[in-house]
Amino acid sequence: MADERSLVLQKQRQLKWPALDWLERVLMVGCGLTLFAFSLSVVCDIVTREIGHPWLWLQEVTSTFFIYGVFIGAAVATRRNDHLFLAAIGESMTGRPRLMIETAIRIVVICVGLFLAWYGYINFLRGFSSFRMPSMTPIASLYAAIPISGALIALFAFEQLVNGWKNGFEKSEEDRLAEEKAGHL
Repeated sequence: MADERSLVLQKQRQLKWPALDWLERVLMVGCGLTLFAFSLSVVCDIVTREIGHPWLWLQEVTSTFFIYGVFIGAAVATRRNDHLFLAAIGESMTGRPRLMIETAIRIVVICVGLFLAWYGYINFLRGFSSFRMPSMTPIASLYAAIPISGALIALFAFEQLVNGWKNGFEKSEEDRLAEEKAGHL
């Protein structure tokens, strides 16, 4: 059993490839850093405005951290099966109906991820013709988060689909015991 303090969620371990655990860890750290930086930049923006010397570029920094945090968070939540899934529907079923609904859900999420990746990339390329004020940075710097997130969402949904077909989508005995233990504490 992995360390309980690990950033890599051990829930539904049968749906994850250990080879991608490092990526989940990096994404979780990235989420934490973007949340911290977003909060810090908001506080600095408020303070500098209140003292009468606003840093206008802070709004660009704040929006950048917010956007990257949202899209990184969507990708890591997909890996952790905490987002973009109709989990309650699948978890209420067993056997073949569960396999079918879990497969359908993940196929939809893969399609969404691929659309995000493709159209996000097109939007990213178009973003080089628009600029953020006052820095004049191409807005493509914000749009880059979209195709990256889409590709990761598709990858993680594919990972779960393959492993679900191989190992089953239903909770392992280890997951059930962990939930029972958490309920009694």
